[in-house]
Amino acid sequence: MKVSLFITCLSDAIYPRVGEAMVRLLAKYGVQLEFPSVQTCCGQPAYNSGYWDEARTTAKTILKAFDDSDFVISPSGSCTYMIHHYSNLFQDDPVLLGKAIELQRKTYEFTQFLVQVLGVTDLGAVFPHKVTYHPSCHGSRLLGVKDEPLELLENVQGLQFVPLPFAEDCCGFGGTFAVKMADISGAMVSEKVNHVKETEAEVLVGLDMACLMNIAGNLRFRNEPVKVMHLAELLYEGVNRA
Repeated sequence: MKVSLFITCLSDAIYPRVGEAMVRLLAKYGVQLEFPSVQTCCGQPAYNSGYWDEARTTAKTILKAFDDSDFVISPSGSCTYMIHHYSNLFQDDPVLLGKAIELQRKTYEFTQFLVQVLGVTDLGAVFPHKVTYHPSCHGSRLLGVKDEPLELLENVQGLQFVPLPFAEDCCGFGGTFAVKMADISGAMVSEKVNHVKETEAEVLVGLDMACLMNIAGNLRFRNEPVKVMHLAELLYEGVNRA
């Protein structure tokens, strides 16, 4: 079985430790992640901005990169769901449409793969901290990843989970939205951070580094001591504590 890591742009360029945590955690369950170096951006910025020809160019590269993979795993619900849009991009090309549908079928967000494919909900992790969780929009609303991360957090020993008020409210990032409508985006992330502060959590965890980067930036701007982590990082640190 060939299982490949779809690292995504932000994790590759800014947060490589997230990919490293995924590789090391999955290795404990006999999954040796491969990394096709030809992979590139999933095309979401171009797609969402209406540049579908440019999005097709990057999508073709992704299709080629993972053509012979049995599973593809990503640390981002947002980028994972972008692959679902490939069927729109290639609806007039039967060959590439077939490849797009197949890639969608075998691509999973990290916690989806752990829980749905491997059947793992308890990694034996220990993390004695107060934690809250932000469910990113694409992962929770479009992919339907809701229970998986909560199941994983529930089984972490010593972790005190505090629900985030208005958790499903968007953090305001939205890719190019944060640039085009900066004032609205800033107000949204400020409101999100207010709710994080209400929990008095030591750690904010999530599944998408784009959203977490946005929230972490506002936390730093306000000199708030909350640590921000991808769930893969928390689980890996917790496994090493056990």
